[in-house]
Amino acid sequence: MKRREFIATGLAAASLPFPALARSLEKPKVSIAVGGKNLFYYLPLTVAEQLGYFRDEGLDLSIVDFAGGSRALQAVVGGSADVVSGAFEHTINMHYKGQPMRAFALQGAAPQIVLGVNPKTMSGFKSIADLKGRKIGVTAPGSSTNVMVNFVLAKAGLKPSDVSIVGVGASNGAVAAMRSGQIDAISNLDPVITLLQRSGDLKIVTDTRIMAEAEKVFGGPMPAGCLYCPQSFIDRNPATTQALANAIVRADKWIQQAGPGDIIKVVPESYLLGDRAAYIDGFLAAKQALSPDGVFPARGPETALRALASVDPKIGSAGVDLAAIFTNEFVRKANATYPNG
Repeated sequence: MKRREFIATGLAAASLPFPALARSLEKPKVSIAVGGKNLFYYLPLTVAEQLGYFRDEGLDLSIVDFAGGSRALQAVVGGSADVVSGAFEHTINMHYKGQPMRAFALQGAAPQIVLGVNPKTMSGFKSIADLKGRKIGVTAPGSSTNVMVNFVLAKAGLKPSDVSIVGVGASNGAVAAMRSGQIDAISNLDPVITLLQRSGDLKIVTDTRIMAEAEKVFGGPMPAGCLYCPQSFIDRNPATTQALANAIVRADKWIQQAGPGDIIKVVPESYLLGDRAAYIDGFLAAKQALSPDGVFPARGPETALRALASVDPKIGSAGVDLAAIFTNEFVRKANATYPNG
């Protein structure tokens, strides 16, 4: 090889991230569907994107944002996206429906979903039973925020049909719906929750941003935001799946070491919803509920199954193979590769 060609080859190789040099990805171009990307629930996804962790793995990633997790899931089912950044419990639902999906990298160690009532329309609220006949806002019907509502209602002896579910998204529209009195209660996440709380437009009833309360509500560890996809995608693209897991694990670890100022610098300005102080408060409230290392807790799938079965007993008796809905194989390798993030 001529000296000029050798130098050119070396410069080209040096411009590539090390993991990309170490292996060949089956599918470098990957699309991820997410429902409410601005939420802290999906903060590791945004951090991995903004800090270039996906790019470091040799991935050419596109992220498509939807109003809620159920719509993000529909995108993957319909074939317009490859992977979902969404709620863990959807993997159980999909196995129950005969469409195997598997989670492979955890973002949230607890749901971070807050259920609260509107002080304007429910000033006399005393218990969950008072929600009967009321309008409850969720990010999107069928999303994890909707599942949370159904679960809390079931524990109080109410059925999903006892309330009216309204999709309000995960941004300023949700805030406006509460402040204007269009909905009587809301099941949503930060920064929406902190904005409403700071302005006096929310009375919190259940707060799963608090790890202890989340375990009390669900009776065990409840995995939340994660990357999941059809089992067939993992089978065809193991190196690509590993690359995705690597990026999320690095982001998980970065967040645990980050302060509010670090987060503010990384996320897009639009995520702040016009209130920087509220966003910082939201981050501090949500941080403890984010996964430190991407690993799914051993008892998590059982907890998620119990939550879904309390709403739909058929799921509980369907014999879903919990070992098939998640794997820690990829995040264990990611932690070995990036022990310090």
